[in-house]
Amino acid sequence: MTTPSNDSTHHGSADTPHTGDDRSVTLDISGMSCASCVSRVERKLTKLPGVSATVNLPLNNARVQAPEQVTDQQLIDAVASAGYDAEVHHSPHHHSGHEHHAEHDHHDGQDQHSGEDHMNHGPSASTLKPRFIVAAILTVPLFIISMFSFAQFPHWGWVALVLSTPVVFYTAWPFHSAAFAAARHGASTMDTLVSLGVLAAWTYSTIGLVMDPMMTAVPGHHDHQLYFETAGVVTTFLLLGRWLEDRAKHRAGDALRELLTLAPETAVVVREGTEVEIPASQLQIGDEFVVRPGDKIATDGYVVSGHSAVDTSLITGESVPVEVGPDDTVTGATINSSGRLLVRVTRTGEDTTLSHMGQLVSDAQSQKAPIARIADRISAVFVPIVLVIAALTLILWLVFGTGQQAFHAAVTVLIIACPCALGLATPVALLAGTGRASQLGILIRGPEVLEDTRQITSVVFDKTGTITRGSMSVSEATSLDERFSSEEILRLAAAAEAGSEHPIAHAIVDAGQQLGHLPKATEFSATAGGGIFATVEDHRMVLGRTSFVTDQAGISLSPEAERAFHALEETAATAIWVVMDEAPAGIIAVRDQIKDSADVAIADLTEMDLTPMLLTGDNRSVATWVASQVGINTDHVVAGVHPEDKVAKIRELQEAGETVAMVGDGVNDAPALAQADLGIAMASGTDVARQAAQITVMGSSLGQITQAIQLSRKTLRVIKSNLFWAFAYNVLALPVAAFGLLSPMIAGAAMALSSVLVVANSLRLTRFAR
Repeated sequence: MTTPSNDSTHHGSADTPHTGDDRSVTLDISGMSCASCVSRVERKLTKLPGVSATVNLPLNNARVQAPEQVTDQQLIDAVASAGYDAEVHHSPHHHSGHEHHAEHDHHDGQDQHSGEDHMNHGPSASTLKPRFIVAAILTVPLFIISMFSFAQFPHWGWVALVLSTPVVFYTAWPFHSAAFAAARHGASTMDTLVSLGVLAAWTYSTIGLVMDPMMTAVPGHHDHQLYFETAGVVTTFLLLGRWLEDRAKHRAGDALRELLTLAPETAVVVREGTEVEIPASQLQIGDEFVVRPGDKIATDGYVVSGHSAVDTSLITGESVPVEVGPDDTVTGATINSSGRLLVRVTRTGEDTTLSHMGQLVSDAQSQKAPIARIADRISAVFVPIVLVIAALTLILWLVFGTGQQAFHAAVTVLIIACPCALGLATPVALLAGTGRASQLGILIRGPEVLEDTRQITSVVFDKTGTITRGSMSVSEATSLDERFSSEEILRLAAAAEAGSEHPIAHAIVDAGQQLGHLPKATEFSATAGGGIFATVEDHRMVLGRTSFVTDQAGISLSPEAERAFHALEETAATAIWVVMDEAPAGIIAVRDQIKDSADVAIADLTEMDLTPMLLTGDNRSVATWVASQVGINTDHVVAGVHPEDKVAKIRELQEAGETVAMVGDGVNDAPALAQADLGIAMASGTDVARQAAQITVMGSSLGQITQAIQLSRKTLRVIKSNLFWAFAYNVLALPVAAFGLLSPMIAGAAMALSSVLVVANSLRLTRFAR
């Protein structure tokens, strides 16, 4: 297959052209945790003259278009002024010829060895997990001894202080550091409220205990003002939520890493007539390398000598192999099915089709609107209001009351407003929804996915492996000679094909073996890319496509036989002539079978007012026939497209106002899955497709697609109701706390009750589809 030359940017190079005098730079950014982080970084970058930037939270990067006169250091300084660290990202394949990049290339190599590349930013899931574990271990006994009289003992308050201190200052450190970073730049986030609430509860309790050491001398005595458990519970729950969200967020980059692992690591090059195995990364344009049957092709090139059938399903998604010979182009990471090939290299590194697809995935993810989680949008307004209320409460009580009353009321405001319920609203509903989804064989990646299901208007399907099974099998055998039945034609053809390595031959042999034992073929010979000759039970047989049968075997075909042959091809079949004793005896049709569930699923989507479409790399006649079989309007069929064309079509639909879900299973679908508003992958497909998608259905039934959309929408509705009640609780409770009508203890209990309500509401999702 041929692919347009890759004009994607070599990230990190100051000399890389983009359009005109602009250049493209990718910055890796650490420290971003929410939508407000994204908007601050974008604002700082776009203040530079001539600079446009798109910041991507899941990838922790910014894709920047900048004039030549704007240096990389200026971009890094702009990000730093927003409160975050940044560095220029270098692609694993990038090699700069400039000395001033040498140090960066060295560090880039180290990054490759780490296996984390640009996704290794903090606080990562690996950082949050041990903090959550420590917090949970310490908070459970802390909560029990603080809230239940039977578990208390003399001076238990000092034990509570010891248990809560590492929770507040070690496990909650990501919240404190994020709040401090935001404060340095005059901003506030949800982390600000978490940090202040946790520190206020711990500080207030510690001061009270130190001033009255005998406060908890009597077990079961509750006339105290210790709220260590409040700090512990808030920290533990929010760490759990942040860890779950971060783990899902960082999986967004797995598709890129998976793509890079698809290419073979070594290649056998021909040097001075000798075959030498070298790392594939050392291949140069013009090198010639050998590809044996069953091997992956190391990189893009064209065939110098040899004939073979190449399995391109990895790239194109289509199950029919491509016949190649001298001067035909081949693509890296595709599989040589049969003959030995000698290939000359035409592209390496970032210029290959595989790297170009990786760039398409990255571009599509970066072009999405930055994830603005609902809780973060609320906190953008809610947090500053709470801080103002707490400050006013402190000041007014200092003026009209006592210092103890002032501190008491201000701390109560912070505790009652501490966003435990807000923080739980998304992850707990997600846990309930995804738990139920997993029971139904549906994996939903993260909370941002649910927003993408709200206004889906079109569902675009790949063909092979999605609507069809993705493997070749014999659909029918037709006899043209009354001496032979169709079963006899298939049995003899299978015997003749038994010596062939061609994928179509395997399908015929598999079908023939189901009829019983196959006779042995003699005088077998195969012509790569053409067909076979063999003798079976004294019949001289020829099998192949029309050009092979007429040109190389010299067989004449009657008009009636040709009409029968073409009729089969029009039904999306690959037809093979079976010639016996120099006369056409039959035709065998091989095709990819349509899944049983496809037509029902398409009908269900149509009932949901969604428009099903078919987007495939196969030819128009095959695509149209498949669409007609499952109920897709032929006006909504786009055929003969490459991976980049699929992305362009998805983008075209989006620009026309459509909200698009894409369903696919192959590597070639990964860019389109990433570009779509909602990517849905079939688990039977490739790892790359699953990583690029937001939803994976574990079975092969398309009925799970409709279930996935329905469950996602219901989960989103639950999250919204959780956020509403959590927020309404805060709005109602804040004035009560500010007037000094609540103690911090009651505030902590009320906050816990709101969290219980959020959890109970979320558990309704476990009854979905029952």
